Parts: sequence; C-alpha cells; structure tokens
Amino acid sequence: MDGDGSSEPAPVRFTTKIAVLLRDDLLDWQRLNVTAFLVSGIAASNPELVGEPYADADGHGYLPMFRQPVLVFAGSRETLTSSFARVAGRGLAMSIFTSDLFATGNDRDNRAAVRAVPRDALDLVGLALHGPRNAVDKALKGARMHP
Repeated sequence: MDGDGSSEPAPVRFTTKIAVLLRDDLLDWQRLNVTAFLVSGIAASNPELVGEPYADADGHGYLPMFRQPVLVFAGSRETLTSSFARVAGRGLAMSIFTSDLFATGNDRDNRAAVRAVPRDALDLVGLALHGPRNAVDKALKGARMHP
C-alpha cells in the first residue's frame, strides 16, 4: 500500500519538462518530421533523460526512449518568435528547426543553412527544450497543446 492507504502507486512528478513548439501552419508530414528532429537534439544533449532499453516477454530487445513525456505545443509564427526570445533570454538550451531545412537533405547542409542566417532573421518552424517546469512554462507562454 502507498502512504495514503491506496494500493495505487503515487503518480510520478517530474521537476523538468521536455517540450516541442511547432508553428501552427505546418503540413502534417512537416510537423512529424520537425518533431522527430527537434527531440533528437534533446536526447543527444541530455543522455540522462533516456531510460533503459525495452524488452518484450519473448526477450526481444528494443531501443530506450525518454524517461518522461514529451509535450507538443503549437503556436503562430509570432508565438514561436516570442517563445524563442524567452528561451534564449533564460539561457535555456534549445534545438531549432527553420523553414530552410525542408530543402536540405543532410546534417552538414542543415547546419550550413542555419549558420547562413542571423539569429533575428531565422524563419523558425519549431523549437524544443528541456528545463525546469516553471522555466519551460514561462518560455512557451501563449502556446497551446498541439491538437
């Protein structure tokens, strides 16, 4: 039994949050593609967020995944721009995806496309971050949960 007398385990409360913010005018395939790329940056930079490998009852192994949920939000171009500024202003690390990356086909060209544009001129279509819950919530103010 739990400390409150119930047999249910207490819900896990995370002190941090993993969040993705997508521009709300993306096509479905773009949303999925951008989300996958953005969270790869979070996993690569925060290996402690990745759990243990999975296995089924027959002993077949599967890759590990994040230990905590990834929340996906949507917002207008303006919401994304203001969230980007708040994330940067709070010194939180983030991964970004710009519209230029839809025209590239590899990591080298992706990095060159971002490097070619000044920070204030980036045409952002998505960003992802991990940090303390309050900081992430404040940074994404105005965004809504993705439908």
